[in-house]
Amino acid sequence: MQHTLSRSRTRQRLTGVLASLAVAVGVGVAAGPVASAADNPYERGPNPSESSIEATRGSYSVSQRSVSSWVRGFGGGTIYYPSTTSDGDFGAVVISPGYTGTESSIAWLGPRLASQGFVVMTIDTNTIYDQPDSRADQLQAALDYLTDSSDVADRIDPDRLALMGHSMGGGGTLRAVDDNPAIKAAIPMTPWHLKKNWSSITTPTLIFGAENDTIAPHQSHAEPFYDSLSGSLPKAYLELDGASHFAPNLSNTTIAKYSISWLKRYVDDDTRYTQFLCPGPSTGLFSDVQAYESSCPL
Repeated sequence: MQHTLSRSRTRQRLTGVLASLAVAVGVGVAAGPVASAADNPYERGPNPSESSIEATRGSYSVSQRSVSSWVRGFGGGTIYYPSTTSDGDFGAVVISPGYTGTESSIAWLGPRLASQGFVVMTIDTNTIYDQPDSRADQLQAALDYLTDSSDVADRIDPDRLALMGHSMGGGGTLRAVDDNPAIKAAIPMTPWHLKKNWSSITTPTLIFGAENDTIAPHQSHAEPFYDSLSGSLPKAYLELDGASHFAPNLSNTTIAKYSISWLKRYVDDDTRYTQFLCPGPSTGLFSDVQAYESSCPL
């Protein structure tokens, strides 16, 4: 059954409270879990719960490596990855900052996602003024580097890759997966792009909008992007209640929770996480979510 909530300004606000945050543990503290060998060889980590995907750290200890700005095709960055080598390879995610932003603006996502069982690279762009299509090229260049040349390439499954980006990095994410349909998942965050129709995208896409975004207003960016995606595509739109364009630049449990679930579902094909996406979060007076739509069942 398809789950759809109206995104008009007269949306009915339903009461509901998101689960409380789990107690956070530091990077490199937790021991690496044993991968599930059930029906899916890509499952990584224990059975998920609301608290496990809301926690600031997952079950994997995380290591990190710096990538020089002299690397070809993008501006360098930082790789975060599960320290263990006993669980097989992992899916990988590259994340781009937005216009005038640097890697530091999205760095919080690196260890948070990696601790859930991904290799994650947060990047700098060649210049802080690069436009979305240039950022798309740089995201692809970063994926190529990560899987071909990086010191952790042997930890990555090159067939399980994803992209994320903020603002123009979000627009770049849309362009990149439109150009490369082999990418398994896309997560544009408060995205900006002059192009509004992305009906040719075939990559499962989760778009974050922000209610009070004045730079890339959701009415003219995130929502039209979502609406243009094919109705047969696994897709979701989550609008952050009371948030600004810069919500993805600070540690945000809602962004992390649903990003983890989306990546697990479509990079790792881990159906244990579908429960968090369908029917999805409630909206209401005590929720951080203003609106949620999806093509459930995913």
